[in-house]
Amino acid sequence: MMSSMMKMWISFISMGLMFAAIFTIYLSRYKLKQGILKFVTALIAYICMIVGGLMMIYIVFSGPTA
Repeated sequence: MMSSMMKMWISFISMGLMFAAIFTIYLSRYKLKQGILKFVTALIAYICMIVGGLMMIYIVFSGPTA
């Protein structure tokens, strides 16, 4: 697979992780009432946001492809 196609898929995955983080943060803050379940979903959301952000930073700073 070409480098540019690989970077495209990585960016799509990182955008999906950030969308999943937004959705799970919404669930944990406004819809869930149990304490441990709120904590677990918030933890998953923040992990998704960090991983997605790091992937996006990699894509941006790796530069253009030939």
